[in-house]
Amino acid sequence: MFGIYLKRELSRRKKAALVIAMGLALGIALVITVNSVSAGMQQAQDKVLKSLYGLGTDMTVTKAQAAPSGNSSGRPKFDFDAKSDSGKTQSSDRVMTQGGQSLKSSLVTEVAAQKGVASAVGALSLNVTKVDGSFTQGKAKSTTSGSGQQGGPGGQSGGTGAPQVQGGGASFDVNSYSVAGVDVTQQDLGPLATSKITTGSTFTAAQTSAKVAVLSKSYAKENKYKVGSTFKISGTKYKVIGIATPDSSESTTDVYLPLKQAQTLGDAKNKVTTIYVKATDSKQISTVKTTIQKNISGTTVTTSADLADTVSGSLSTASNLATSVGKWLSIAVLVAAFLVAALLTSSAVSRRVREFGTLKALGWPSRKVTRQVVGESIVNGLLGGVLGIALGLGAAYTVTAISPKLTAELGSTGGGMGGPGGGPGGPASSAAKNTVDIALSAPVSLTTIALAVGLAVTGGLIAGAMGGWRASRMRPADALRSVS
Repeated sequence: MFGIYLKRELSRRKKAALVIAMGLALGIALVITVNSVSAGMQQAQDKVLKSLYGLGTDMTVTKAQAAPSGNSSGRPKFDFDAKSDSGKTQSSDRVMTQGGQSLKSSLVTEVAAQKGVASAVGALSLNVTKVDGSFTQGKAKSTTSGSGQQGGPGGQSGGTGAPQVQGGGASFDVNSYSVAGVDVTQQDLGPLATSKITTGSTFTAAQTSAKVAVLSKSYAKENKYKVGSTFKISGTKYKVIGIATPDSSESTTDVYLPLKQAQTLGDAKNKVTTIYVKATDSKQISTVKTTIQKNISGTTVTTSADLADTVSGSLSTASNLATSVGKWLSIAVLVAAFLVAALLTSSAVSRRVREFGTLKALGWPSRKVTRQVVGESIVNGLLGGVLGIALGLGAAYTVTAISPKLTAELGSTGGGMGGPGGGPGGPASSAAKNTVDIALSAPVSLTTIALAVGLAVTGGLIAGAMGGWRASRMRPADALRSVS
């Protein structure tokens, strides 16, 4: 009887049912859209952190930031003999450890031995500043200062140096690129972990001292290198064995070398600038961080959560809007939708005075009338849920199809941020921030769908409660009055 009466009443009041369902659908669709976009923001931030920090890395250990020396400009010096080399093209490389900060390689073993650490691997981050040019005239010895700017993705800063020549003129170009020394025996953690070798091959465990290199795709393309090409750094020739493509964004490291080669190149024997750490339990990262800081002095431990706090740009702005404004907007719209559904249901019940009064006169108890109204409201709510899910999925699909570009900038936390690949200890510690472009998507999870169904049922129950309360207060006499 309940099902037959429910079907008949809903078919008789299609317009009213559709209006109530659409009100709930709009609120539910907005919730799905906001949740999916927020999830997309989180995925985008995870991609930024993964590409800049290191796949599988829970934290990094770097040397505690030292106060800059008052008489140090922080720029490499280049000495050229203008007299003997006048008119000749000159080239010089200056290799410096990132930020001038390094740790003993033995600390890698100490960190790995700490409680809660699953594995640890060291890496060395270098800046190479290359100066090319010639003197047009002059008789004195000249010193030129490089710009010292760190090249972005692709490695070329494209800057021109400012040579100072006594008694003549000169023209020099100054370009910078980044080099990361990789422990070839543990490549699943560290600088190369966020990239895939798309051409050639990666390092083998036997190439700890080999003069070979893997280049980032963007750097290789810009400089027209390919597998088999050779290039020189400070007079040492290296052979390209592979081209690496980052998983999610442009690489912030241009050249990857075996760690021992990088240490030799940077005059940093038995030194590393970054120790990448993986914890045994991701839920205990803060505890492991505290343990390392306590037991190994003179170091700074940076977690992915610390890095997340430094992400800014349009990604951060959009994420804040989605999580704050979007959340409250969703709540406001849902409250309005529930209220409208309750009022419309109550109004519809008021127009059915004769019907419900007659049913009571025939012997229907109030609870049976209330159950009938609540049942109709729940069906309306479920219909609204179906429509809302459809609208929400459509909106999420549209966002994913358009894939708006968001920019994320990773700034310094003041603790030696920026390692090889952009994590702590590498390029991001320079004055210029690492900037990464991420395409926004809006994934819809089963949890979000379940939330939508729950909201639909809740909306139906609220509307049904209001309508049922109104129907329960009716008396058979009301039906007789309505006839007259």
